[in-house]
Formats: sequence, structure tokens, C-alpha cells
Amino acid sequence: MSDAPTTRRDEAFALLARLEPEAPSRVARNLDDFDADAAEILLGFAFADVVARDGLDLRTREMLTVAMLGAMGTAQGQLEFHLRAALNTGVTREEVVEIVLQVAVYAGIPAAMNAMSAAKAAFRAQDAG
Repeated sequence: MSDAPTTRRDEAFALLARLEPEAPSRVARNLDDFDADAAEILLGFAFADVVARDGLDLRTREMLTVAMLGAMGTAQGQLEFHLRAALNTGVTREEVVEIVLQVAVYAGIPAAMNAMSAAKAAFRAQDAG
């Protein structure tokens, strides 16, 4: 019998663990507490169907995700998670700074300030870990 993920949920949580090892249990509790199918539907689509595709490496996907969440300016918790994930996939602090500055150009100073706060929290988490 193979140890490979057998469901979209399993595949999504396996990828999530690559981004942040502690995340799967925390996210599973949160989503399962909302609805038994939420992880399959939401994470299955996001991680198993899209993020797991071969077209871009995980590091690049995380940089893009940070830029998009930063530009949105409305998903601080997700931004903080993906900043930690970006650092965990090899994105440097210098690259994070450049992404935040790029957010300022295209999404405005308030969005960049929110992204900067999230980046500083991710840097502190990395230093503490």
C-alpha cells in the first residue's frame, strides 16, 4: 500500500505541511469545526487543484500569493501565513521587502503598510523558530 495522498484533502494538507509544518492540524480544526466538507472543497481546490500544479515552483507561487494578498489588503491572517510560508520555501527577507514595495506601487501605501506589518510578524516568527 502506498503512502501517497489518496484524497484531495490529504493532498492539500500534505502541501500545506510543506509550507508550515504546524498548519495542517490548526487549519483542519478550524475548517472541520465549520463544516465537515470545508477542507475538501476549499483546500482541495486551492492546494490540490491549483497550487500543486507543475507550472510554477512552490517558492514562486508563494511570492505571487504574498503580492496578491498584500495588494488585496483585506486578508491579514492569510497574508501572515503566506509570508511565513514564503520564508519557509526559500524566499529571502530582501525579496519580501521588494514584494511589499511593489505592492505600494500598484495597490497603494495603506495596503503596503498592512503587508509590512505582516512581514515584520513573519520575520519575528522566523527569528523565534
